[in-house]
Amino acid sequence: MTQIKACIFDMDGVLVSTEVYHFKAWQRLAQTVGIEIDEVFNENLKGVSRAVCIDLILEYGGIHKSQAEKDELATQKNVWFLEYIQHISPRDVFPGVLSFIQNLRAQGYSLAIGSASKNAPLLLQKMEIAHYFDAVIDGNKITEAKPNPEVFLRAAQELHVESKACVVFEDALSGVQAAKSAGMYCIGVGSPLHLTLADECITSFTEMSVDRIRSIQF
Repeated sequence: MTQIKACIFDMDGVLVSTEVYHFKAWQRLAQTVGIEIDEVFNENLKGVSRAVCIDLILEYGGIHKSQAEKDELATQKNVWFLEYIQHISPRDVFPGVLSFIQNLRAQGYSLAIGSASKNAPLLLQKMEIAHYFDAVIDGNKITEAKPNPEVFLRAAQELHVESKACVVFEDALSGVQAAKSAGMYCIGVGSPLHLTLADECITSFTEMSVDRIRSIQF
């Protein structure tokens, strides 16, 4: 049995609700190439890199693009996304998150962000919670998208903590798969019917406490 020493958080959909803005930007981008996507298809885009999202959308529409064209699409999507999130503030942090991470820090736990988003540092600043995290591993630091475990393994490495001593908080199936592939305990944020591989699930961080982390047997 290993004592938990660190908590690693995905960001979009876990700490803050930016997913509606991602969806709006992806939907708008898809329409520019004649593809219509809905919220059901959007589930495939959660937790994975921008490049993978482009490939999934183009494959869905049966459209081929060069790498240069894909890069242009990815850049345009990000421009729109940044427009949508410009008003994000500390008020947008999910209930229970701030007190939970404050309590974890007070009790000596290491904290990290493990996100595919290249906008993670910007969002953390807007939410005014960047200073709570010892490491931020985002899309700028990794080469493999979730469900590859690279993002979480890199986080553990930067925290100088063994994988088995880490808890990951994830809201996407690909992220849960990545956490489990990294050999970490995973708490799903959402429905257990969707996050079937998670070790347990919560609907809100108001359910979390340091005692609950201490009680994990892994």
